[in-house]
Amino acid sequence: MKKLVIIAFICLSSLAQAQLTSKQEVAAELVEKREAQKKEITNNYLALKSNFITSDSLAVAKNALALQQSLKNFRFKKLNLEQMNEGTKKRKELIELAAEISATKNINKQRKIFESLSVKFWDLAPKFKAENTKLYLQVCPMTSAKWLSDSKEIKNPYYPKNMLTCGEVKASL
Repeated sequence: MKKLVIIAFICLSSLAQAQLTSKQEVAAELVEKREAQKKEITNNYLALKSNFITSDSLAVAKNALALQQSLKNFRFKKLNLEQMNEGTKKRKELIELAAEISATKNINKQRKIFESLSVKFWDLAPKFKAENTKLYLQVCPMTSAKWLSDSKEIKNPYYPKNMLTCGEVKASL
């Protein structure tokens, strides 16, 4: 009887260790997937901003769709119910703004919507930003229009022809 108990204990210990290892592997995969989602969201926003610098309304529409899709795929983690509701509401607003940008080919209308999108994106940037990414909040002093950049160098997406280097860094993450 003792031998049977010992064998059962050894088997259960091995099973428990296998489950723990499996959970650790799954957790690591989920963390990696989440970081990839964050990077995709950030890269889609930055590509959108770059399209405004080149005044390419078709690329703006395309990247707005990509941003919209990557935001739809993202789910918040480690938030209380109130924070989760607030984050979900703001994410939905970003998705709607990205949809508005993609629905028009008029670069000036796209830029106007991008202003709102950028302000709301900055609010959620700490949740979207991939671990090894630095983001800067930049502002055009002439219009107070804001945008995010992964570089301190100013490239104004609102007035690229007349005031490409007009702006300043206001904050960073």
